[in-house]
Amino acid sequence: MKNFIITLVFAFVSTAFYAQGAFDKFDGQDDVTSVIVNKKMFDLMSKVKVDASDKEMQQYISLIKKLDYLKVFTTKNPKIEAEMKASADKYVKTAGLEELMRINDGGRNVKISVKSGATDSQVRELLMYVDGAKGDETVLLSLTGNFDINEISVLTDKMQLPGGSDLKKASKGKK
Repeated sequence: MKNFIITLVFAFVSTAFYAQGAFDKFDGQDDVTSVIVNKKMFDLMSKVKVDASDKEMQQYISLIKKLDYLKVFTTKNPKIEAEMKASADKYVKTAGLEELMRINDGGRNVKISVKSGATDSQVRELLMYVDGAKGDETVLLSLTGNFDINEISVLTDKMQLPGGSDLKKASKGKK
């Protein structure tokens, strides 16, 4: 029984580390723009004084308290785009994510996958891959924490994330 518990703990810990490391190879590469925000930064951002009448800002502060990690990688380099797509596809399969939605808009393909939390709208991890068709940037976004999918539109507005309009569609579609 003790060995089973140790194995179970190791499996959960290694999955968490894999989630953080699966896309790290894109950080610092030429032709890749990256934004990485960790739990410490989210904690600092949540301590901002907010006007009580600003409901949207209160929602934003409430959401960022629930986030652990945000990684966004963008590129226009075809070779790196192919690597990002392969990494995203592999990660969706190995991390047990399920497809939330797929959008094809004018040749631009967007895939949003999630690892659900305690309820249907709770999310522990969100992965978005936007295929950079017609010279647009390819976007790979990974967001971890314990948040409600319906809160995502507030995050995309305040942080002006690449692919944010696609995430807004996901938050509206999952209500």
